[in-house]
Amino acid sequence: MKFITNKTLTLFIGVLGVNLTFAAPTPPVPTPPGPTPPPELPVDAGLMVLFFVSLIYAFYKIYTIKKVFRLRGH
Repeated sequence: MKFITNKTLTLFIGVLGVNLTFAAPTPPVPTPPGPTPPPELPVDAGLMVLFFVSLIYAFYKIYTIKKVFRLRGH
């Protein structure tokens, strides 16, 4: 009986390994993405508060600017 040479053994294992690699099952089809989730923060709840705070801040800035001009004598 002759011994199998290294080249022949390597070629035989390589051919079998490639065959097993290509015989893998196909992956499943990906699921379609669902609807996007709603935003986490409500916009309507703080709009009136934001409006009144900005209005108060505007009156405060106008008052301080007029006060500075009165002190300077313009």
